[in-house]
Amino acid sequence: MDQHKKSNCRYCNTPLSEPFLELGSMPLANSFLKKEELNDKEFTCPLSLVYCETCSLVQLSHVVPAELMFSHYLYVSSTSATFREHFKDYAKDAIARSTASGTRLAVDIGSNDGLLLHNFVKEGINAVGVDPATNLSDQANEEGLTSINRYFDAECVRIITENHGKADIITANNVFAHIDDSQSVCKNVSDLLSDDGMFIIEFPSLHTMYSEMFFDMIYHEHLSYIGLEALQHLYRNHNLEIFDVIETSAHGGSRRVFAQKIGAHNEVSDNVAETLEAEFKACLSQNFKHTEFAEAVSNIRTNLRTFVSEAKKQGKKIAGYGAPAKGNTIINYCNFNSNDIDYIVDDNALKQNMFTPGAHIPVFSSKILHDDPPDMLIIFAWNFAEEIIHKIHFLQESGTQFIIPLPIPRIIE
Repeated sequence: MDQHKKSNCRYCNTPLSEPFLELGSMPLANSFLKKEELNDKEFTCPLSLVYCETCSLVQLSHVVPAELMFSHYLYVSSTSATFREHFKDYAKDAIARSTASGTRLAVDIGSNDGLLLHNFVKEGINAVGVDPATNLSDQANEEGLTSINRYFDAECVRIITENHGKADIITANNVFAHIDDSQSVCKNVSDLLSDDGMFIIEFPSLHTMYSEMFFDMIYHEHLSYIGLEALQHLYRNHNLEIFDVIETSAHGGSRRVFAQKIGAHNEVSDNVAETLEAEFKACLSQNFKHTEFAEAVSNIRTNLRTFVSEAKKQGKKIAGYGAPAKGNTIINYCNFNSNDIDYIVDDNALKQNMFTPGAHIPVFSSKILHDDPPDMLIIFAWNFAEEIIHKIHFLQESGTQFIIPLPIPRIIE
């Protein structure tokens, strides 16, 4: 039996069926390679989606051990100006919503390099981060923040409680969907949360992923593709209730969900019922919807391969902007390599002068765009397209075409 295959749903323990979408066996999306590692055998694992008919959670069929993905992490939140502004507003909104008398402590699960922590501290809130990536936790501590280098387990809750007390705000941004043992995390949140505190998570919306065909949200780090119905099912078993949900523009369409202990002070917003109704109308709990999505994803691959193939036949030089995990899902699912995409540019110094997992496409700083400009630039980090285009508008003026890859390749005019 495949040791990485998941047998039961992580939200409700129901036995899982066979996958409805299979993208193939892929390397880890953030496991970039040094030049001397290109001939080494890469770890790969099936990348497939299954659906739980009991709680409606869409999830990966296989689970890669967390230590292979998160002990040393190359994604850094602060790289993007868009995210810097996003988390500045996020912290202010969380504090404004807090009903705890004199909010004392905010805890950020998966705190990365401490971007949200910085913003809590600026607002006068004691903030503690938790992150398993040693490099990022060390960076946050060196900058004067408090970051605990471990997973958010029961021992972590004990450490925080003994040293800082209960948390009035607990956040988990683009990390809750990464966690396999979601039930333990919910228990730990409930144990750490003050009686009138709130738990806030933000994650890419399943509804948006299906409606916009953003299949590149699928990679091994993202274990769960969350709808509100599934999340509500999970929370209710751990003394938590959802009292509000809002849509945000992050990652092309995300949801920020606010929860509290059952019976706490916040009234349940109409947004909750309206979001559940929207999911029902979108048929997210119907098997045919998942089959339709899988068929459409296959068609997208055909369109992307044809687009790139035709451009190369015309002698076009194609490059990419952004080397996010989502970009590697597109690249490897389409079986692209450096013959198709000459190079990729990324603003994260940790990824520069490395090679993408699987396809082995070189990644450089944006300087190469001046020295070796492409005819076409595929913006793999399409959720930051506006920011990127503003930064490199000189290319457009000299004839480079900017391409958004999903749901169909299209030129930005």
